[in-house]
Amino acid sequence: MKVYLDNCSFNRPFDDQRQIRIRIEAEAKLYIQSLIDQRKLELIWSYILEYENLVNPYEFRQMVIQKWKKKAIKQVHENEQILKMAEQFTGYTLKAKDALHIACAIEAKCEYFITTDDKILNKNSKIKSIEIVNPVDMLDILEV
Repeated sequence: MKVYLDNCSFNRPFDDQRQIRIRIEAEAKLYIQSLIDQRKLELIWSYILEYENLVNPYEFRQMVIQKWKKKAIKQVHENEQILKMAEQFTGYTLKAKDALHIACAIEAKCEYFITTDDKILNKNSKIKSIEIVNPVDMLDILEV
């Protein structure tokens, strides 16, 4: 099963863990990563994920996240189809970078787009070609 974790998901363990929702999502995301390590899930990486990580002002976070690129089974590069799809998604009031992430996941034929961003999660009903879930919901799907 192919999954795409967006930048918000990758950064969740670095967020303020005093909030229970953040702590639970961070644990779920770390478990998902363990499944990627065990090759039970296939990670997809993209040029927009690469860009967002490289501009991360926190060098340690950037270094930790960058290591996941090597574990990805595929790297998605910009193309005309991704740009057109992303442009369509911005019509749903998504930010351009978020739209590009989703378009890359669809281009790579991912079954799931994993995010902790509520604004993206709320677009699940509009974007039919991929299931948009938060890490906790992904665990339910995996029946963990």
